[in-house]
Amino acid sequence: MLTLLITNTAILIRFILNEKEIVTSLSPGMVLLDFIRYHQHLPGTKIGCREGDCGACTVLVGEILNNELQYQSMTCCLMPIGNAHGKHIVTIEGINPPANGLNLIQQAMADEGATQCGFCTPGFVMSLAGFCLSNKEATNKNAIAAVDGNICRCTGYKSIERAASKVVEIMKERNGEEVTAFVAKKKILPQYFITIKTRLQSLLNGELPTHDSRLSTHFVGGGTDLYVQQHDEMTDTPIRFLFDNPGLNGIVQEGNKCIIGASATVSDLQASKIINTAFPLFHRYAKLISSTPIRNMATIAGNFINASPIGDFTIFFLALDAQIDLTPNPSSGERGFRTLPLRKLYKGYKLLDKKSEEFISKIWFELPGKNTLFNFEKVSKRTHLDIASVNTAISITMHGDEIKSAGISAGGVGPVPMYLQKTSEFLKGKSISGDLIFEMIEIVQTEISPISDARGTKEYKRLLLGQLIKAHFITLFPEIAAEKLLK
Repeated sequence: MLTLLITNTAILIRFILNEKEIVTSLSPGMVLLDFIRYHQHLPGTKIGCREGDCGACTVLVGEILNNELQYQSMTCCLMPIGNAHGKHIVTIEGINPPANGLNLIQQAMADEGATQCGFCTPGFVMSLAGFCLSNKEATNKNAIAAVDGNICRCTGYKSIERAASKVVEIMKERNGEEVTAFVAKKKILPQYFITIKTRLQSLLNGELPTHDSRLSTHFVGGGTDLYVQQHDEMTDTPIRFLFDNPGLNGIVQEGNKCIIGASATVSDLQASKIINTAFPLFHRYAKLISSTPIRNMATIAGNFINASPIGDFTIFFLALDAQIDLTPNPSSGERGFRTLPLRKLYKGYKLLDKKSEEFISKIWFELPGKNTLFNFEKVSKRTHLDIASVNTAISITMHGDEIKSAGISAGGVGPVPMYLQKTSEFLKGKSISGDLIFEMIEIVQTEISPISDARGTKEYKRLLLGQLIKAHFITLFPEIAAEKLLK
């Protein structure tokens, strides 16, 4: 996969949009939503929140990975067209039958009365199309999870769930058949999907553009937060795209270390056997964080660099004492990299120990051993699809009944994502008890400095963090915690 380095030099971006091959020299920082609607005049993809929350602009993004054509749903309001390079982009117009009529998903939505004003409907249909192409087990649970990033404001969700159930019943007939062939045969999606893998291979194997290597210090991964904050500014900004860089992707194990490419997404972590073996409850944690289309786009390094005091995966990896490798832009003339503990990256609110020409190239941490216990907790105004009021993670390694080492992190209670150093040190050598938990919470209160804002008062956040720490111990040590916490 070609990684683009974009400067003010005009370049060509190539991808397939529905059945049509696109070659454009438009600014690669332009979001795909604007390109689709205003330059390709495909109005089925709707403009909603422009923050990735409503799902009205959902498209499918197909690319060849490990010699397989794989599709994911993404919100194109946050996706720069530079990240579409070499891919198959599918809008609602691209899944319509060639003749008049409806495909199976659209018909199910109509039959169940799952649409009213219709504004959100293309997004729901595209998310269900993504489910059909996903190779996931054909269950109602998985189909409903596929539309977790789509909001309907007028119809109600039960009719949509019934439509999804009808789609599931058809997908149960697949029996291992190649997915694009099956969905084409069943008239879920058009026949042209069968040709896309070959067309993408031809596109990728052909002569691809080379790019000016002059220094650009504006790095973009998935863009899911950057484009919310700086939509207009990013359109014409010289960008170095990191999302499809082969050297920045992947999750591997080397000895007792897990090494994560900086452009690995949340969905990559969800699919990783290494991550799921180390953290058996990882899917439960991930469900608390954003939606399926955003998890398909959002990179872990982007979460770190955004430096939000409530960044969920920043808090997750702080508790693991994760390390990051910071690498200078090759065109800067500098060589090598420097390793920095993640907890030392944050110097103040949105202030990082990072040079402008540096980017995160690698994230790594020691995998939990059999005596290490981990938990992540988050509270937000909505259970799902919301940013945290307070979040926290804990990693505890036991030696018999004694705590050998501990790492505790917390978000929403200070100007930066916090590694609670004093509290972590306090736990070493202690035995778990109800009294210890209350002592620990008292020390936590001396390390944090929350402020009152839209997500709660400072007093509420202090109380909430204490309750979440109790939740850690109730989850990890239920019998011991029950002494005092559950009475």
